[in-house]
Amino acid sequence: MSIKLSELLQPVISLTESASTEILKFYNSELAVSKKDDNTPVTEADIAAHDVIVEGLTQLTPDIPILSEEDISVGYEERRAWKTYWLVDPLDGTREFIKRNGEFTINIALIKDQKSIFGVIYVPVSGTCYYASEGLGAFKIAKNSEAEKISVRKAPVSSFHVAGSRSHLDTSIDDFLDKLGNYELTKMGSSLKSCLVAEGQVDIYPRLGPTSEWDTAAAQCIVEEAGGFITTLDLEPLRYNTKESLLNPHFLVFGDKNINWSSYIK
Repeated sequence: MSIKLSELLQPVISLTESASTEILKFYNSELAVSKKDDNTPVTEADIAAHDVIVEGLTQLTPDIPILSEEDISVGYEERRAWKTYWLVDPLDGTREFIKRNGEFTINIALIKDQKSIFGVIYVPVSGTCYYASEGLGAFKIAKNSEAEKISVRKAPVSSFHVAGSRSHLDTSIDDFLDKLGNYELTKMGSSLKSCLVAEGQVDIYPRLGPTSEWDTAAAQCIVEEAGGFITTLDLEPLRYNTKESLLNPHFLVFGDKNINWSSYIK
């Protein structure tokens, strides 16, 4: 299947904008929150965004299957044969959405041969969009602004800037921070933490707790095209659709490869 990634870019960005419109309809209204089987929250906004994205991607690329957080009914025996597929988180950061702090995103990635080759992350409240595709670089579009190329930064050895989850901090991250020594910590929700690494605002985001593949896929392409890395604790790149479980291993998002970040993991 031949895909011109550059031709997918604007249609997918437009699709995230349409999904954002649906999400924001619920953002300032009374929310009905329920629990999934894994005890994570889901709202009407998650479902509405899922419906918009799946319909749009089906029209855009009818031959490419879609795996969304809100529909994981496809078993591994079927999806293991997928060479190329869309991987979607219609509303990443549902807890932050419920808190109404603005730190939630829409994530759409294209996976080919277990690797993320295309990613769009849209922030509904700010209208900011991050995007990348393999070989074409990573970019950020602030609301009413032109696209700006982004890149990771070289970490200052005197004091590291770290991104941490707002809703999932635990003792594992405390141990990591203690080993770093001097650091500044920014707590943030959703895939925005990885975007901070991609645009050179922070040096590392260590995730030492549970996540799923749709949480990282779009961000991985953006971070890698910005010159950074999303890896396992053994510094191997994250890969997708390699096993029945859709859970990620613990991982690191970082920009400066000259620092042995794994040495700070207990």
